[in-house]
Amino acid sequence: MAEPQPRYVTPAPNRGLRCSLCPHGCRITPGRAGLCRVRRNQDGEARLPYYGYITALAEDPLEKKPLYHFRPGEGVLSLGFTGCNLRCPFCQNWRISQSAGAPGRYMPVEAVIAAAKAGGFRQIAYTYSEPLVHGEFLLDCMAAAHESGIANVLVSNGCAGPDAARDILSLTDAANIDLKAFSPETYARVLGGDLNAVLDCIRAARALGILLEVTTLIVPGLNDGEAETAACADFLAGLSPEIPWHLSAYHPDYCHNAPPTDPQALLKAAQSARRRLRYVYTGNIPCSRGFEDTPCAFCGALLVRRRGFRAAVQGIRREAGAKNYVCAACGRPTPIRS
Repeated sequence: MAEPQPRYVTPAPNRGLRCSLCPHGCRITPGRAGLCRVRRNQDGEARLPYYGYITALAEDPLEKKPLYHFRPGEGVLSLGFTGCNLRCPFCQNWRISQSAGAPGRYMPVEAVIAAAKAGGFRQIAYTYSEPLVHGEFLLDCMAAAHESGIANVLVSNGCAGPDAARDILSLTDAANIDLKAFSPETYARVLGGDLNAVLDCIRAARALGILLEVTTLIVPGLNDGEAETAACADFLAGLSPEIPWHLSAYHPDYCHNAPPTDPQALLKAAQSARRRLRYVYTGNIPCSRGFEDTPCAFCGALLVRRRGFRAAVQGIRREAGAKNYVCAACGRPTPIRS
């Protein structure tokens, strides 16, 4: 499969390349790859050897992304990639994110669109490992999806440069972006990322009118302090108290062995966050106590009931031609988008 001309790359001295796809700004010398492992320099020329390389192709519920306010109860064709520009020690997809050698296959954009149509999917998700490091493929596939009437779902760590973030988000219909901590030091020292770049990406998604949801994996001893979770909630509420925030329980994986997140502590954090944000959800725990369901903000009627990844849409209706749903009980607007 032919590689496209790489974007976000400029020449550097001694046949080097400077990549601006993400805030690392890698200077890639001949024969080497950037920190993401998938953007390479071959004899002074930028190459994308993993363009269209898919490590996973699966049907998921949108709730698994997690997206709770976009087409609840529907399935999505999920594409997984390889490589990542972070080094999270607790990564749950480390077999494909922390190596460029994961098993997979090359799929042209046309084959992805054909698979979505054959499966009757109204949306494609770019997910699992970090899709942003494959920015060129995302731009091509997202544009083709829109031409076919298919929506684009981005699941990302948000660690992107401003140009790439703008370009990719402009073709995105719904996104879940990780806010892994609210400490610049944690991002730099533990995760190998840049907090300000993530915050800018979240701001850009909100400004573009994308259906935006945010996820924070609560890791004991890393980001579970009350002050830090409050800072995350305050940031999101400053953009809009309507932004859904998913607080997810961590379990030991990859090379991190802190104890699993205490479900009661997660519920307490979610309860506290609901003083700032209207929609706070919990994930990866068995006792959600209503923190999976979506109620009407005006009358309290249940709009969507969830159990795990199963969603029962029971309290919303949509007027002809409208993009958002209204509450079936009181007729007021809901946050659910079609």
